[in-house]
Amino acid sequence: MLKQRLSQKLLQKLSPQQIQLMKLLQVPTASLEQRIKEELEANPALEEGSESLEKEDEFAESDDLEASEEYEEKEIDDEVDLSDYLSDTDDDIADYKLSGSNYSDDEEKQGAPIKVDKSFHEHLAQQLGLLDLEDRQYIIANQLIGSIDDDGYLRRDLEAVIDDLAFSQNIETTTDELEEILKFIQAFEPPGVGARDLRECLLLQLHVKPEEDPSVKTAVKILQDHFDEFAKKHYQKLEKQLSLTDDQLKEALEEILKLNPKPGSAYSDNAAKTVQYVTPDFILINNDGELQLSLNSRNAPDLRISSSYKEMFKSYDATKKKDKKQKEAVLFIKQKIDAAKWFIDAIKQRQATLLSTMHAIMDYQQDYFLTGDEIKLKPMILKDIAAITGLDISTVSRVANSKYVQTEFGTFQLKSFFSESMQTESGEEVSTREVKTILSDLVNNEDKRKPLSDQKLMELLKEKGYNIARRTVAKYREQLNLPVARLRKEL
Repeated sequence: MLKQRLSQKLLQKLSPQQIQLMKLLQVPTASLEQRIKEELEANPALEEGSESLEKEDEFAESDDLEASEEYEEKEIDDEVDLSDYLSDTDDDIADYKLSGSNYSDDEEKQGAPIKVDKSFHEHLAQQLGLLDLEDRQYIIANQLIGSIDDDGYLRRDLEAVIDDLAFSQNIETTTDELEEILKFIQAFEPPGVGARDLRECLLLQLHVKPEEDPSVKTAVKILQDHFDEFAKKHYQKLEKQLSLTDDQLKEALEEILKLNPKPGSAYSDNAAKTVQYVTPDFILINNDGELQLSLNSRNAPDLRISSSYKEMFKSYDATKKKDKKQKEAVLFIKQKIDAAKWFIDAIKQRQATLLSTMHAIMDYQQDYFLTGDEIKLKPMILKDIAAITGLDISTVSRVANSKYVQTEFGTFQLKSFFSESMQTESGEEVSTREVKTILSDLVNNEDKRKPLSDQKLMELLKEKGYNIARRTVAKYREQLNLPVARLRKEL
């Protein structure tokens, strides 16, 4: 049986302006210019241009108009105060433009040079064109080249390539024929291309070296017959099985270490994917012991309300008899101007939030920013900065996860300054990043012939007052991308 009942709920909803601000906070400086361009294209009432510095006159807040049947019966003059939109001094100058830019006009016009070169696969295809092959062989070779990845490996199974040729090229072939054509490709530059695994890749590179060289001969034997021992750095086993001295093994290993495990990585298409340029959002300078923070406003142009849209309001205001179409037009104009005003306000709030958050981080980690010594980094979590700034933790997280600061010690992501705390034996709280820094120094300064085990690293850290478990040492070591002791061993 259906019943009617009353219920009371308390809901919290974000306004469209708040949602817009949250989205803008996540945009790094490098992408802000594109975001502003999108807004300029979407809203004709918003325009870009340089204005003389005048006293700011904010648009007065006005109630939203509802386009309904009731509106048709009312005069728009009663619902919209046109004086709010006809002010002579309403070209807002954004706060972030009142301070000097961090870049000169000449620097604005400069761009990073981009090297134009043949791609890796184009390089292979060019070499294929120099071979005297039949049409069938040429098609198969092209299929094999297309199956080679950016590292230079043919990781696709030959049976799968056979199926590809049957479906796409209507060519039936065998693994033997593929192996024969693959040998042509494996003779291409760079050496090692077309290998199915690391061992084959290294062997292909060794085969182009002088075979009479004893070090090369030994290196080939190691890779062909004792690859597992080599990969696991069981050097004593290798010396015993191949009857080698320490010097002979060392010379052979040096030959292997000179080889490129990813032959395709040297070409421009792969390099272009891996090279990334970071545009700092903040510039932090140490001026004789005084930290000076500035915001990189390079990608934030002047924004203002379109003067042509204000002229439309003036024309409407001067019209004595106003018809329905004019009323609808002025409602549309008001909505666009309000949207432009909200966006300009959101940009201002974005800059204020960024500066507030970075100032709090700078003050909290002042000892580190003055010296660059990672040991002086204090334990700091999002909650600490949220408490200082009065911002929500989620807002601080949005700022920290996508923004970079340029210091005299390098450019760092803000989230790298956040770390958990741990207590030393003396009861002092230190950052886990400090422990990782000391752990990294211990590994870097160890005797590579007898690298330190996790147990030994734990004991050395305890001697320095850091009481952590061996499994924690292993976790920090993995986070630092440091291999286990056995794999760090050198002759």
